[in-house]
Amino acid sequence: MNVTEILIKYAAGVKDFRGANLAEANLSGVNLSGADLSEADLSVANLSGAYLTNTNLSQARLNVARLRGANLSKAKLIQANLNVANLIRADLGGAELTQAALIRAELIRAELSKAILKEANLNGADLREAALREADLSRANLSEANLRGAVLTGANLQGANLHAADLSRTDLSGSNLRETELKQTNLSCANLSGADLSGANLRWTDLSGANLSWANLSKAKLSGANLRGADLSHANLINASLVYADLTQARLIHADWIGADLTGATLTAAKLHGVSRVGLKTQGIICEWIDLSPEGDKSEILHLSAEEGSQKFFNETLPIVRIVIDAPLDINANLVLASTYHQISQAYPFLKQAPSIEASLRKTVLTFTGNNDELFILASLGILPFNDAVATQQNIISLINKFKTPDLKAWDIKDPKQIQQFIKAIAQTIQTIEPGQVVSNLKGKVNFFRASTQTAITNSSNQTLTVHTHPSFGKPLMTRQNTTRKEQ
Repeated sequence: MNVTEILIKYAAGVKDFRGANLAEANLSGVNLSGADLSEADLSVANLSGAYLTNTNLSQARLNVARLRGANLSKAKLIQANLNVANLIRADLGGAELTQAALIRAELIRAELSKAILKEANLNGADLREAALREADLSRANLSEANLRGAVLTGANLQGANLHAADLSRTDLSGSNLRETELKQTNLSCANLSGADLSGANLRWTDLSGANLSWANLSKAKLSGANLRGADLSHANLINASLVYADLTQARLIHADWIGADLTGATLTAAKLHGVSRVGLKTQGIICEWIDLSPEGDKSEILHLSAEEGSQKFFNETLPIVRIVIDAPLDINANLVLASTYHQISQAYPFLKQAPSIEASLRKTVLTFTGNNDELFILASLGILPFNDAVATQQNIISLINKFKTPDLKAWDIKDPKQIQQFIKAIAQTIQTIEPGQVVSNLKGKVNFFRASTQTAITNSSNQTLTVHTHPSFGKPLMTRQNTTRKEQ
């Protein structure tokens, strides 16, 4: 069946041309929309500018075919052979290309938005500046493909193979790249904001200048990656591997990287405002100075000498204040505690977060987290709701007064007198806390706040100071009652 016969039959309403042999045929500009050309041989055929919308080309042979500017929107190309085909500026929007072969196909500026390319083979394909918005490329092979300047916003690339592909300046914002193979890929200056890269393999990948803000990189493998000047602000890097990664001048403001491995990484000039200083592997990192300014404008620089290294910034342990109450936490006590801490936080923003609470049948443990220089103030604020507040605060003031220069350095205290004055001012707050009426009525009936306490603080170097222990703390109830009577 030749081209003329097919066109006559198509004009007469016939659309079934399954298995037709049209190899090397000239079909440029023809309209075969909705026709069934499944399993047809269109090898080396000229289909430039053809209208093939909704056409069934499943398992068709289109290798080396010319489809430049062709309209294949919503066409079925399942398992079709399009190897080395010319699809420059072709419209494949919404087309179904599951398991299609597109090895070294030319798809420059092609429209592939919402196309289904699951498990398709695009090895070495040229997709420069192609539109792939919300396309499904899950488990597709895009190794060594050229996607420079392509738009893949919201695309699904989960489990795809992009090894050694060129994705420079591509827009992958909001895309799904979970468990994707991206080893040695070029992602320089790419937009990956909000993308999900959890568990992805990005070893030795070029991400210089890339936008990874708010991206999910948890458990991602970034060993040896080039992240110079990349924007990782608010990114999730929990348990990511950044071994020997280059993070020079990277923006990591408010990034979450607890559990990340930074062994041997370079962090010189990185912007690290609001990042955790604990829970990281930092052995052998290279870091001459870091930018701690909130806006990353170099207004707050911390220089790290070779002798001090990363230990000046990265901590061994999380600085905490631990208050142990010798009583269980019931529902009424919990209500009063929450309301009181809320009132305290309004007056003193140092109390930024509620404490973690560990309650048992006998004791309650409140844990506050902060920086070294905040710990003594946090302890003074955290103990405020309890009868032991005054004694605890007096002990803290006395301790700070006895500190020598090494102690002050260990606790990051620059002006001990200022902290002492601040704690004295906090002590006066006890009389001014006025929770809501219901809570206020409850407080007088709750024994929890009269129970004996123990307050201890631990700095980033794992040094612990017990600042107060009530005489009856930890003793049996009978002994505690006798001690209380004697004190009265």
